[in-house]
Amino acid sequence: MIERVSKQGAVSLRRLLARHMARTAGKTVMSPENPRQIARKRMDAGADRLPTPDDVKIESTTLAGLNALSFTPDDHRPGLLLFLHGGGYCLGSPKSHRPLVTRLAKALKIKAVSVDYRLAPEHVFPCAVDDGAAALNWAMTHSDGPVLIAGDSAGGGLALASILRQREHGRPLPQGVYLISPWTDMTASGESTHTRAKSDPMLKPDWLAAGAALYLEDTPADTPEASPLFADLSGFPPVFIQTGDAEILRDDSIQFAEKLEQAGVAVQCEIWDALWHDFPLFAPLLPEADMALDRLTQWAEPILTPSSN
Repeated sequence: MIERVSKQGAVSLRRLLARHMARTAGKTVMSPENPRQIARKRMDAGADRLPTPDDVKIESTTLAGLNALSFTPDDHRPGLLLFLHGGGYCLGSPKSHRPLVTRLAKALKIKAVSVDYRLAPEHVFPCAVDDGAAALNWAMTHSDGPVLIAGDSAGGGLALASILRQREHGRPLPQGVYLISPWTDMTASGESTHTRAKSDPMLKPDWLAAGAALYLEDTPADTPEASPLFADLSGFPPVFIQTGDAEILRDDSIQFAEKLEQAGVAVQCEIWDALWHDFPLFAPLLPEADMALDRLTQWAEPILTPSSN
């Protein structure tokens, strides 16, 4: 099911501030014109600008040979959320997405882990998939309850690629998938790549192309583990997608949701009017981001409650 979520009231000061923050992040972090090591430090530092709940314990840990952060709410139930961060496969870390994962863990009332997978261009495809798949296999063997895998942007694509790898090896799959503005198509076949180029404050089409080139190197862009849109999606667990109508990756979500439906997979895809790439990252500054997380918890509750397992 693809659902359009209407614009929530008049333009607010908080929305304007969040949009300004998104535009600034695009120019100072996501643009390939920025030196990569500086951009990575800036992206991590950006996490300090958003408050995090103080009733979630955050600790450094390792899993499957990867550095990670763990998030344990004071009030939690059995289950685990595995989060794979975005950043175009070249940027990002568990630290950069700490505010979001903290809120996800608290909202879902389960433990979460966010892993530090290898980044391009130092480590090209399929290194990130190797790490994501190893983390997912760890989660499936160590969780005390249902497992959700989640990711934003490139992390969304990586979450899907990790499921593909897990399925290829005949291993158990997670009980649900949460994707924020997922990058599912490195061939950039969606029209929104061009039609939303001016409305998206966070991303630009040429930035996507530059990131894809660094990550893929000589790998064809339509390789399923790089572009899950071209994969066989049969047998996938239920998927919940949230994306903005004003972002260049909008069609990555729509086309992927349509393909999931064709494969008989339960999918709920929300297209939020007037919002941009990765907008749930801006909770609690952006009111719609908080609303999006509320809708996630409604979707996930039947998966996480004991009666449904």
